[in-house]
Amino acid sequence: MTYAELKNLIQNYLQNSETSFTTYLPDIIKQGEDRIIENVQLPAFRKNQTGNLSASNQYLGIPTDFLSVYSLSYTNSSSQTFLINKDVNWIRELYPNASTTGSPEYYAIFSDDYFIVAPTPDAAYTVELHYSYKPNSITVGADSGTTWLSKNASTALLYSCLLEGYTYMKGEQDMMSVYNTRYETALARLKVLGEGRDRKDAYRSGQLINPVS
Repeated sequence: MTYAELKNLIQNYLQNSETSFTTYLPDIIKQGEDRIIENVQLPAFRKNQTGNLSASNQYLGIPTDFLSVYSLSYTNSSSQTFLINKDVNWIRELYPNASTTGSPEYYAIFSDDYFIVAPTPDAAYTVELHYSYKPNSITVGADSGTTWLSKNASTALLYSCLLEGYTYMKGEQDMMSVYNTRYETALARLKVLGEGRDRKDAYRSGQLINPVS
């Protein structure tokens, strides 16, 4: 499904081609995409990125498209070591003095912009971050453009956008319920794919795992 096809379907389903609605249609579609991305972990939206830890600096920058972390590791003498994910307060309690240095063992999300590692690196290390990222919206491309969601999860994308669009229109509750039911059904199938059949491994606990049916 292309961007143009998605826009046409939304307008036809909701029977709304008013200027105010079409003006906000790209924002409505972005909200629909966000609804899916925030509700299912899709291996297609995983990325690896390398960076560097500096000696005596316990902070590491977070990529701008970052959503959630799967693993963080560093290389030392050709050996890859995975850090253990902890809370910031746990790290602060275990290493109250930032001047305590050594080979990093733990990490946490310190803010929207930085990870914190502990102990503070005693040398420079090359790191590899494996994370879930926010993909570009279909709205940033041409009308003929497609995305992974539009090609592989078109039903979930359509009904997610219909929910957002009908909410914008302050539509009737009975039709809202119909759209929501169709969306939840499509999302459940997508979860079986993303968190079941197509699930990849990651060096941390607490991953979402859905049964495959």
